[in-house]
Amino acid sequence: MNRLSIFLPALVCMFLLQLNTHATRLIFETGQFSFQAIRTIGYTMSGGADIGECLSTCSRIVDGDTESWYSEWLTTAERVEAKADSFLAQEHTVSARECYFRASGYYRTAEFFLRTDPNDPRIVETWERSRNTFLSAAGLSNRPILPVEIPFEGGNLPGYLCLVDDSGKLRPLIVAHRGFDGTKEELYFSIGLSAVERGYNCLLFEGPGQGEVIRLQHIPFRPDWESVVTPVVDYAVELPFVDTERIALIGYSMGGYFAPRAVSREHRITACVANGGLYSVYESILSNTPPGLDSILNDEEASLEYDSTIYGMMEENLYVQWYYSNGMWTFDADSPSKLVRMMRAYTLRGCVADIRCEMRVLDSEHDTNIHGQAVMLYDSLRSMKEYILFTEEDGADEHCQMGAIVVSNERIFNWLDRVLDPNKL
Repeated sequence: MNRLSIFLPALVCMFLLQLNTHATRLIFETGQFSFQAIRTIGYTMSGGADIGECLSTCSRIVDGDTESWYSEWLTTAERVEAKADSFLAQEHTVSARECYFRASGYYRTAEFFLRTDPNDPRIVETWERSRNTFLSAAGLSNRPILPVEIPFEGGNLPGYLCLVDDSGKLRPLIVAHRGFDGTKEELYFSIGLSAVERGYNCLLFEGPGQGEVIRLQHIPFRPDWESVVTPVVDYAVELPFVDTERIALIGYSMGGYFAPRAVSREHRITACVANGGLYSVYESILSNTPPGLDSILNDEEASLEYDSTIYGMMEENLYVQWYYSNGMWTFDADSPSKLVRMMRAYTLRGCVADIRCEMRVLDSEHDTNIHGQAVMLYDSLRSMKEYILFTEEDGADEHCQMGAIVVSNERIFNWLDRVLDPNKL
């Protein structure tokens, strides 16, 4: 037996302990079910869900059973979409819009755990229903929500322009993207609606590894996110209503690495929010394990044993199954060990000193996924910067402040109001 392999049980157990722990339990004992329920219910404030519908759905789900999760959220989504169709036929456009938005959120939630098997055809089918119901709602919106295609390396990146109005008035622009698993439709409920209500236009987009780009174009993640954001900025600055001196970039979850990486090279951005801050994707994994993982991943024999151990744990633990399945799919890795080795390139080391714009780094007290990374990013910055820690007392201590979007956006926009001033003529 390779001497490094004696570390494997401890490594895996520590990994599971850290990454599968959440501070709040809601309805479910299964940590990931609880967190995803909080994530969906939290969008009630922006029209992406309704509390009663969510609680009713969760009450029908068998805890820990991913097929039950899928079928019950799908049932709710289909029922709400059917209501939207009926309301629209009767010309109740506001009610129809509200239902289409909620249906979009419920389809996204239904699809989430299907990614434990990236070959499941229901992933694309259910995602398309989330996108299509969102488009139906967008077409009925009292503020413009315009689907756009952003030229990118011979193809395009999909997005939405969410506008305050159709006046063409020059305004600051917020550009936003998610990270490891979100969609541009979800971004509307996270940040888009709050932005336009505060006088900001907003461009939501998906890059490689995300949403439509991985599902239909099959383009995986890449570490050089500046090569993704620069074409987005190129597109944005040509829009006549964008104040090119007032552009902000916001990245969520693994986007807390992508956004700072982008602004280290793309200097037309005035302000950047990393939620939560992520200095190194690879080191975030190492920090949750005893010493030894890095050595194991450099050893071919030990890597094979690591893969065998992880595959075994994927049969037993939902989080490990989802994390590695989604990761291997979105990074285009053919094994767990290769996935983790690929993450070495996702670091701000050598880049962070080139960040010039104002930075706000957000952290959550019980975010065990990237614990300590936000402080590491903040401490490394040399530009103007602010650090915010959301606590259990705030009710915003989960990853990316899930379940507390209002609390999170208050702090984000109060800072952006100072930096970008949406009321400036």
